[in-house]
Amino acid sequence: MSTRNTRQKRRDEVVSKAKQPNHMYGYCRVIGCGKPARAGTSDGLDTKYCRAHAEHLQRHGSLHKGSYGAKELNPYRQAALAWLLDNEHEFWVKNAIQRMQGLYQQAGPHVEAFRLRGLRPKERAMAALARLRKHEVDPRLVIAAWLAVEMTLRDDPQADLKPEFKRVQVAKVVHRMASGSHKRWEREVHAPDRLGRSPRIVVEELHVYPRSRGRVLRHLGEALEPAVELLVHHHLDAVHAFKVERDAKGKYDDRPYPKGWSARPRKRQPDSA
Repeated sequence: MSTRNTRQKRRDEVVSKAKQPNHMYGYCRVIGCGKPARAGTSDGLDTKYCRAHAEHLQRHGSLHKGSYGAKELNPYRQAALAWLLDNEHEFWVKNAIQRMQGLYQQAGPHVEAFRLRGLRPKERAMAALARLRKHEVDPRLVIAAWLAVEMTLRDDPQADLKPEFKRVQVAKVVHRMASGSHKRWEREVHAPDRLGRSPRIVVEELHVYPRSRGRVLRHLGEALEPAVELLVHHHLDAVHAFKVERDAKGKYDDRPYPKGWSARPRKRQPDSA
């Protein structure tokens, strides 16, 4: 039997098993949730959580806590980057930048966002890092994102302190910085338009953004953590104190970066003739 037939047979078996409710799993393990776990319905094989809580965990890295928004993270990201720029001479800052640059180089070839279908989650995570390298995203911006999440967790009175939540929160920010793939091209069309013009040049665009959820975020967060963990260990207190002092002076706004900075500058496309 060919590998393709084997995979199809296995897929059919899993689908068939998922459609058979197992009444031993009658309740979701989240306290206060009265819904059955997915294995107790015809909706899946998850023996722990209902669909709603499983989806929340996949998307946010926590069963209860939602992701931090830009309004919460941006003052921390801006302060972290400002501190990094003021302290580039520090050994652990230089070490983190070098490690992040090494991670960029080890990410593998650049893969367009519309060619990710069929890749494993770890390969998709590495593709996100390759997009950062391709678009020349400054490593300091990625490091600042990690420091920002660390400080946000420190100041959050109801923070989820599990490592998975922190990694997912950083990965969501970095995944957005990697953005997607954007293509623009022209083609000649011979069919007349409403004004009878033929042939004519038509401009077409393709914009594809990878989904930010699931195991891809876990792999991305796990890949980033070793690059910044020593900087966090040695200087997080100093970065946080800098942010507190900065807030007291009112020196911040709602942008993630200071003026003149952007993760991925947009190149203006020339107008079509």
